[in-house]
Amino acid sequence: MEVRVQDGGPAAPFLSARDVFETVCDLELPVRVQVRENPDERTWTGHYDDHHVLNISRRAATSAMARELALHEFAHMARYEESHPSHTQSTDEALFLGLAGNSVERHKVAQCYQIANHMKDIYADDITMRVASAEKLVSFLESGLAAAVADQPRPFRGGLVPANPGADPDITAVNAAFALALVERHDLADPDHRLYDLAAAAASDAPDVSLEEFKGRFVSLVDDPTESEYRKALVDVTRAFALGRQQAAD
Repeated sequence: MEVRVQDGGPAAPFLSARDVFETVCDLELPVRVQVRENPDERTWTGHYDDHHVLNISRRAATSAMARELALHEFAHMARYEESHPSHTQSTDEALFLGLAGNSVERHKVAQCYQIANHMKDIYADDITMRVASAEKLVSFLESGLAAAVADQPRPFRGGLVPANPGADPDITAVNAAFALALVERHDLADPDHRLYDLAAAAASDAPDVSLEEFKGRFVSLVDDPTESEYRKALVDVTRAFALGRQQAAD
């Protein structure tokens, strides 16, 4: 498994991740690591005919989670190389099928893409969790969810208009469901972990989103779905999030 770090980034975490990842999986194509200066994008992966690209911000590349982030992206590459439906299914196609004939706000559609990425992440992390630190991952999920819950919109005193738009409560609740699903799918934490309290707080801020429903959808994703099975799961979760209230009214 060939990994080359470009742009003067630190090589150690990526080479260490490679050595660990090779104990459970391998990649046929070489990996180029490109360290970016933009701190807003943590990591993302590109796939090409003859190589993969792991894009990572310099902040993430020099963080305590650098190796774990690299392991996660290597797992996405492995899923892509094995043509797993989660990584070959067109998200555009699934969203079109799920939302056809309905009027959906643009920000809601963008959030549907985020949910589709969560489903990809579930399958990638089925590989990642064979070699990654459960403790570090749970702490990472807890920190991210705590920040999002703290950033929920709060009204002006005596009014209903948010003083700060903050994080969107609905997608925060779905993100919480994803975090719990990942924890429960791999038995990473006990039910009394603080992550559950944070998820409950996120759910209370989003009464139109069922935390348990979305957690169940993520947890129950079958290990080796057919293309049709995966497409249906993605279409169903898209409709549940974007059209949930509308479907209930119908």
